Amino acid sequence: MDKLDTRDRVNGPDGVTQSWETVDWREAEQSVRRLRQRIFTASKVGDLKKVRNLQKLMLRSRANALISVRRVTEVNAGRVTAGVDGKVISEASEKATMVSWIQRESRAWGAQPVKRVYIPKSNGKKRPLGIPVITDRALQALAVNALEPEWEARFEPKSYGFRPGRGCHDAIEAVFTTAKGPRPSRPWVLDADLAAAFDRINHQALLAALGSFPAKGMVSQWLTAGVLEKDAFSATTEGTPQGGVISPLLMNVALHGMEKAAGVHYVESGYNAGTTRKWAPVLIRYADDFLVLCHTRERAEEVKEKLAGWLVTRGLAFNEEKTRIVHLNDGCDFLGFAIRRYRGKLLIKPSAAAIRRIRDRLTAEVRSLRGSNAAAVIHRLNPIIRGWAAYYRIGVSSSAFRALDYHMWHLTYSWARHEHRKKSKHWVVNRYYGKFHPTRQDRWVFGDRESGAYLQRFTWTAIVRHSMVKGISSPDDPTLAEYWTMRRTKKKTAAGQRHGVLRAQDGLCPLCRDFLLYADHEPQSPREWEQWVKVVNRALRTKWIVAESVQRRTGVTVVTRLVHGHCLRRAGSGTANLAANEPIGLA
Repeated sequence: MDKLDTRDRVNGPDGVTQSWETVDWREAEQSVRRLRQRIFTASKVGDLKKVRNLQKLMLRSRANALISVRRVTEVNAGRVTAGVDGKVISEASEKATMVSWIQRESRAWGAQPVKRVYIPKSNGKKRPLGIPVITDRALQALAVNALEPEWEARFEPKSYGFRPGRGCHDAIEAVFTTAKGPRPSRPWVLDADLAAAFDRINHQALLAALGSFPAKGMVSQWLTAGVLEKDAFSATTEGTPQGGVISPLLMNVALHGMEKAAGVHYVESGYNAGTTRKWAPVLIRYADDFLVLCHTRERAEEVKEKLAGWLVTRGLAFNEEKTRIVHLNDGCDFLGFAIRRYRGKLLIKPSAAAIRRIRDRLTAEVRSLRGSNAAAVIHRLNPIIRGWAAYYRIGVSSSAFRALDYHMWHLTYSWARHEHRKKSKHWVVNRYYGKFHPTRQDRWVFGDRESGAYLQRFTWTAIVRHSMVKGISSPDDPTLAEYWTMRRTKKKTAAGQRHGVLRAQDGLCPLCRDFLLYADHEPQSPREWEQWVKVVNRALRTKWIVAESVQRRTGVTVVTRLVHGHCLRRAGSGTANLAANEPIGLA
């Protein structure tokens, strides 16, 4: 009986399709987390046979199928974007059917071509994205949970892109830690960029790196499925299309070993174990964008030559237009930040290009809002302001924030004057500016007197020092559970509605102890932070998350807490139904 129960928990009972509304998501998340930790542990000690057996278990796990379907239909930003088949899954019954199909019938599935779309880049060009069909996205999410923990145990310490628990801010802090001080030992920087890295990865080299991974056949199908653009099909003989759930992980697998190729060496034992040896360069990578800090220009040129040869075997090459060797006194841009030494002191600030982009965008947004009311202006601009400030709050950004606030004052004042051309300046100021913020004394805050809403300021976002993730630490490491809990607890979120309460609760619902909000990864750009702010506010506005007032047992103090809307209804009605039309997660 015990064996049967164990099988049912992993694979689900035979011939039974569980209702989506009755899924215990906390139990499913914990089941997948435990399996990931077991894969990580086995990979860490080099037990490849056990890794493969556990990966097979993960690939047929019912909990993994549930989490994967939920990820691509409720959590991911592209959940409402269809592939070449035009299908989008939104109904609970469709999600439950897909889970059952993945477990019992997916082996006969053949990968479908991806739909090619283009999104604008910061330099005015367009980046191609490949949108897989929803079925392939779910299967890719299934494979990621099996493959990622194996490689998390092997990835290099200073690889920060598209990895759980790591992000852009960690990469920037790693640069600061390496290059700070009046006389840094590595003042020369190889500022590198790879040419169309996602589109040129060598398939044979990538598949060879995957070894005997149980889902290697499906990975091969996804790589060679082809692209459909305006009804024209083209084969894919190289590269992995951006837009797929598994593509970022495959990119990291393809680039694994770059530190070793560059000559990076770490202290292996003793008090300084895990630190870079004094004579070795330091390579800091975020996906296909990386810096190598070296002692001399000659060493930087030598590293570039070594990496060029190493990249060729993977089908990659430097983008010579963007790759250069510079001194820290001259500075370079990395992940939207300008890194440069001023009078012997390293400062990391928002780059001039990033400031120019946000100024241009704010100007365009305000001009497009002519004819709208103040509430519409505030609603449109607040997420942009909060998102940009949240991303750049870890740098020396105060002067940039002040300059942008001054720019915003000019924009809103010009907007108000345009809307009321026959009114005096005094009337316009009295109508739209005042002490709208409840705890600040600034009377020049732009606001709407009817609703009380007001425009955020960049300078209201406090500058905070980011705490870099330690060494090779991974959330999949079961021995570091306490470290990741403390890291999540201490992490400060961007300013926004109810965010203080959200942080005080460690982001957990007090009723089910599950996360209030979900995301594939933490926001890694101003745009993603903007989207995060929008979703938090939308979740509160549409009652996905509810602010509930409760009375403490020891007195009459009323405390506000945030809970899932469906958890509150469960507690009130005594049922265990989950509203299928309420997506839980970040867009």
